[in-house]
Amino acid sequence: MFEGTLTALITPMREGAVDEDALRRLVDWQIGEGIHGLVPSGTTGESSTMSYAEHERVVELVVEQAGGRVPVLAGTGSNSTWETIKLTRHAAEAGAQGALLITPYYNRPTQEGLYRHFETVAKAVDIPIVLYNVPSRTGVNLLPETVGRLSRIDNIIGLKDAAGSIKQTLDTLEACGGELVLLSGDDFANLSLLSIGGKGAISVTANVAPALSAELYNAWEQGDADRARELQQKLHPLNHAMFLETNPIPVKWAAHRLGLCGDEIRLPLTVLTEQYRPKVEKAMKDLGLI
Repeated sequence: MFEGTLTALITPMREGAVDEDALRRLVDWQIGEGIHGLVPSGTTGESSTMSYAEHERVVELVVEQAGGRVPVLAGTGSNSTWETIKLTRHAAEAGAQGALLITPYYNRPTQEGLYRHFETVAKAVDIPIVLYNVPSRTGVNLLPETVGRLSRIDNIIGLKDAAGSIKQTLDTLEACGGELVLLSGDDFANLSLLSIGGKGAISVTANVAPALSAELYNAWEQGDADRARELQQKLHPLNHAMFLETNPIPVKWAAHRLGLCGDEIRLPLTVLTEQYRPKVEKAMKDLGLI
């Protein structure tokens, strides 16, 4: 179900609130451009600064607007197991096809704590779960042995991998024995993970270049490795530009530059610094996006 390029959706905002009209337009545009799935209320969607009501409303709206045209993998993770269960149950009730659960951040649980966290959530819900490992942001690394244990739980079906280590990824695949769907969580590594058995990516860059991002996966699946390599290299400057400042600062400004939404972002994040704007614009212009 969760294969191909899935967009880690931004959350458009206007005057301090979620801009629901812009979000609906964004969903329609993404699907029209050929994206394979949508991931609302994740890191790129500023979930950490949304209220429960906003978080849940964004999931509801994306599910409703997608209308079954592509699967929706709702971000529902937290550093609180109770809160994660609450948000995951809501995503299931809203009709999302799956839930993306980040490793608990800041409180830095042990590997046993991570296992019990995900096990407890999985037992509390019926919805398919994709784990998300991004140590650079959370301060904790979900190690291969722990992922291997978790892969034996029926409704834990996948891993969004942004660990930044091909060796760790290979060790994780070995520990899981082919039981987990591997998705790249880092646009720089999308093709690399496809080449070792990955099934796609959850992409930041796809917010502004969905057609090219989806085409990369399509080319690989069709056996056109040369075209896939060409697209990975072609997208590289834009991938770089999307991380000139903390995600989602650059991608939200780029979406604003495309006219998809306003440039508003919620504190403590700030609008893209002026010195970086020409670099983001150049990357977009070189791809013919603007």
